[in-house]
Amino acid sequence: MSTHVRLPLPKPLRELFHPPATPGVLGVFGHLDATVEAIHKLRAGGHTGFTVYSPIPRHELEDALDQPVSPVRMFTLVGGIAGCAVGAWLTLWMSHDWPLVVGGKPIGAIPPYVVIMFEMTILFGALSTILGIVFNAVFAARRLGTIAWDPRFTNDKFGVFVPSGADTAASVESLLKGAGAEEVRRG
Repeated sequence: MSTHVRLPLPKPLRELFHPPATPGVLGVFGHLDATVEAIHKLRAGGHTGFTVYSPIPRHELEDALDQPVSPVRMFTLVGGIAGCAVGAWLTLWMSHDWPLVVGGKPIGAIPPYVVIMFEMTILFGALSTILGIVFNAVFAARRLGTIAWDPRFTNDKFGVFVPSGADTAASVESLLKGAGAEEVRRG
């Protein structure tokens, strides 16, 4: 029989992977229409930065949230351009470092190296996309902290979490209840 000892994470890592809880109000909705109405009411009330949970992707929620485009695609673009440049540099440098004239083609002919450039574009683009996702996820978690969640959001319920202090929590609760929330709790 063995015993496992859990060592605590050092402070910077603990703060990175276990941010403090964000105070706010969580509303549980049973219908999509009520959730969309709550989002519109929150936006009209000047609330921003809230989180919406859905058991399935719905275009109505995306349209109501009107979120900006993810910055991850810029990571992909920069990685792809860098990969193409590295592929071109690598192949041209190798052909000039070890010159072999094949079929009467010049030493630095581009067409034979397009495949290498394409593959390096895909490789660098994919790796930079993964890095962009991780980078944005870590910094989003640091910025937001942990937020309230309910396991019913993966089955049949919709949820809206609104970060708010003690002074605005009561108005957010009444707004969510007025929009048709089945359950509202402070988290």
